[in-house]
Amino acid sequence: GFPSGLKWSFMPKVSDGRPSFLVVNADESEPGTCKDREIMRKEPHKLIEGCLVAGFAMRARAAYIYIRGEFFNEAMILDEAIHEAYEAGLLGANAAGSGYDFDVYLHRGAGAYVCGEETGLIESLEGKAGRPRLKPP
Repeated sequence: GFPSGLKWSFMPKVSDGRPSFLVVNADESEPGTCKDREIMRKEPHKLIEGCLVAGFAMRARAAYIYIRGEFFNEAMILDEAIHEAYEAGLLGANAAGSGYDFDVYLHRGAGAYVCGEETGLIESLEGKAGRPRLKPP
């Protein structure tokens, strides 16, 4: 994998006024992988807490968790955990009493393998076909 701290360092140091967002790839589309779904099934609050910590470090306004459509039970469990975190005041305005506003949204994708690629995932989040964007070399 690519170190998270290095990814976060690419975020602008000074905001230009546009909001920043954290995108979590919970699509788990590689054949034979099943680590993410176990976290979502058994410890969804860890994922939400990780979103909050990463979002704060990146100065993001919200997290979008992209979960594959076939993960119906995992999506239901994660959705319930997100609602519990809002009810406890850990998410939303003044998240965890920090003065920091942070929201978490769950997005169910179509489960296409290509949505595991970052730009394909973002295209899908934006309501388009989950096809990778052309990137300069």
